[in-house]
Amino acid sequence: MRIAVLDPFSGIAGDMFLGALVGVGLDREWLRALPERLGLGDVRVDIREVLRGQLACWKVEFDIPPQPHGRHIAEIRRLVAASGTPEPVRRLADAAFTAIATAEGEMHGMSPDEVHLHEVGAVDAILDIVGSIWGLHELGIERVFCGALRVGDGTVRAAHGILPVPAPATLKLLEGHPIRPGPEGAGELVTPTGAALVRVLSAGPPPAEYVPVASGFGAGTKDFADRANALRIVLADVTVAEVDGQRESLEMLVADIDDGSPEYLAAVADELRDAGALDVVLVPVVMKKGRPGTRIEVLCRADQAFDYELRMLRDTTTIGVRRLTVTRRALERTVEAVDVLGHRVAMKVVALPGGGRRAKPEYEDVRRVALATGRPATDIFDIARRAWERA
Repeated sequence: MRIAVLDPFSGIAGDMFLGALVGVGLDREWLRALPERLGLGDVRVDIREVLRGQLACWKVEFDIPPQPHGRHIAEIRRLVAASGTPEPVRRLADAAFTAIATAEGEMHGMSPDEVHLHEVGAVDAILDIVGSIWGLHELGIERVFCGALRVGDGTVRAAHGILPVPAPATLKLLEGHPIRPGPEGAGELVTPTGAALVRVLSAGPPPAEYVPVASGFGAGTKDFADRANALRIVLADVTVAEVDGQRESLEMLVADIDDGSPEYLAAVADELRDAGALDVVLVPVVMKKGRPGTRIEVLCRADQAFDYELRMLRDTTTIGVRRLTVTRRALERTVEAVDVLGHRVAMKVVALPGGGRRAKPEYEDVRRVALATGRPATDIFDIARRAWERA
C-alpha cells in the first residue's frame, strides 16, 4: 500500500502541502491546469524552486484577479461539484470545508450554512484544499498519516481582528491531534486550511515501520533566517496489515471511588474530556465491605498521563491512581456530510477491516436539526443514515 507521511516540523498550510506534493512527483502541468478544471480559468499558477533555510523546496502560488472576498459553503460546494473531481476527492473536499464552516460556526454561534468563509472561502484556499486532496489521488496515495504539528506562537491578524495563535477555529479543527507550541517568534504556522486537511486526511500518527520511496518539501510563505519553514511529505510503502486499524500504545489511568458524589464525578469526567483525554468512562463497582463505588478510567497518550493523574488526584476524592499501558486498535475515521431537510448533518465514517464502511450521524447535528424542524431526533438520525447510504 502506498501511503503519505506528513512531517509538519514547521506547521502546515495549503500552499506548503501543494509544494510538497510537487516535490514527490505531482505533475506540474496537471497542477497548472487545476484552476480551469474548477471554472477559474483566469487564475495563473506559479510553481518554482526556492530555498527555505538551506533546503530546496517547491513554492506554489496563485496569481488571482479580483474575486469575491470569501464565500458561503454552499457556493464552494457548487464550485467543486461542477469541476468533475473524482467522487472520493469531492467527498473529502466537502468534509474539509464542512469542518471549517462548523468550527467557524461554533466560534460565532452560527450554523455552518450561515458562515461566510473569509480567508478559507477565497480562491487560493479553495485551490489549496481541492488541489491537495486531488493531488494525493493522482499520486495513488491510499492513506495519509501525520505527526505532531508545530503551531507557532503570538497572534495573527484575521478577518475578525487580532487572534491568538493557534486561531480559535484552527485549534478547534486540531482537536484530538497532537500539537506543540512554538518555536518562539514564529507567529502562525498552521492555517485553517492546513488544519482542515489534517483533520479529514490523517489516519493518525505514522506507522512504526514503513519503506520511504520519495520525499519532498513544500515552502511556507515565511522565510526564517535560522531554520527551514517547510512541510515535508514522505511517500512510502507499507503492508496493509501494518495500517489496517492502527495499533497504538496508550495509557489507562484508573481510580476507584466510594465517597464521591456522582454528579461531581460526572463533572470531572467532562473536564477530562474537554482537556483532550481520548476517552473517559465511569463504571459502577462494588468495593470493600460491599460499598457501591465508581471506577473512573481515563484513556490518554503517554505525554498527557502525568497531567491527568494530577487532575484526578486533585479533583476527585481518590487517594491513588493506577496507570497501565494498553494497546488500542482504532479504525480509520473521516467526517462526511449529508443534507437532512435542508440542514447539513455531519457523519462519522469508519473504514472496516477487509473493506466496507459504516457511518453514524453526529449527535449534536442531529439534535440541532431536530430542534430546528420539530421532528424527533430518531427521525433525523434515520434520515441522515439513509441519505448517506444513497450517496
